Amino acid sequence: MPTASRRGDAHLSREHPPADHLLLHFSDTHFVADGLLYGGVDGRDRFARLLAGIGASGLRPDALIFTGDLTDSGDPQAYGALRDVVEPFAARLDAPVIWLMGNHDHRPALRSVLLGEPPEETPLHRCYRLGGLRVITLDTSVPGHHHGELDDGQLAWLEAELSRPAPEGSILALHHPPIPMVQDLAVLTELRRQDRLAEVVAGSAIRLILGGHVHFPSSSLFAGIPVSVAPSTCYTQDLTVPVGGIRGRDAAQGFNLVHVYPHTIVTSVATLGSGPTVGEYVAPEEAGRRLAAAGLGVRGRP
Repeated sequence: MPTASRRGDAHLSREHPPADHLLLHFSDTHFVADGLLYGGVDGRDRFARLLAGIGASGLRPDALIFTGDLTDSGDPQAYGALRDVVEPFAARLDAPVIWLMGNHDHRPALRSVLLGEPPEETPLHRCYRLGGLRVITLDTSVPGHHHGELDDGQLAWLEAELSRPAPEGSILALHHPPIPMVQDLAVLTELRRQDRLAEVVAGSAIRLILGGHVHFPSSSLFAGIPVSVAPSTCYTQDLTVPVGGIRGRDAAQGFNLVHVYPHTIVTSVATLGSGPTVGEYVAPEEAGRRLAAAGLGVRGRP
């Protein structure tokens, strides 16, 4: 009597097609014009090391998204320093850069230095198309304050934009993430009027919401939509301090990779520092050989 094949004996096939898009999501670079951030953190060095790792990896993103707090105090020189690092890097990758406002940013300086626009104070909203994928950016900043807010005009603009078709759906990017603040003091700086935002985005074509602000990676659901928060590139929050306390640390800086598939989106956190190798290192060429031997292609190749 024939027996069933053991698990693993059958012909192998991929469970999912290759990703349609790869986005690199950065947040809270907090560049300063010169010196160290808060007297102790070399944010430029940490950011440069992250970019060097990306460059060495061979990643080829469709866009670089920066969800706010680009500078620490809105200094035009700090925006210039950030631009001088990011734009050549993005050009080498042939990837557009998407800038967002944060509570530490200054609208006129950001517009003038990074976008080459008149230095206006009006909220900064944009819509970008990456093939059939739409990226919508919302300015949640409130000049002179650290909390976030969206007024009726901003929400009406978002609703009108969402009424237009996007074949591959939309990603909404903002600085203040619409999620509960797990650190007590952080409630002072959270996004307000979240109920009104939920009314606009619920049931829409938004597939993912990107945010920053809190300086540690986090995830949640908002109005049924996944939310992905990137860690800061300059310093992060220590979530193991005594409950109720808060402590920034010069460690675990990173960014998120956003892989957009036809049916889902996967976000992954990449942090600074590689650490010692554990187990076997498999080079790309050897990985390709093993996949080919199993009858599988490599990242979109047959």
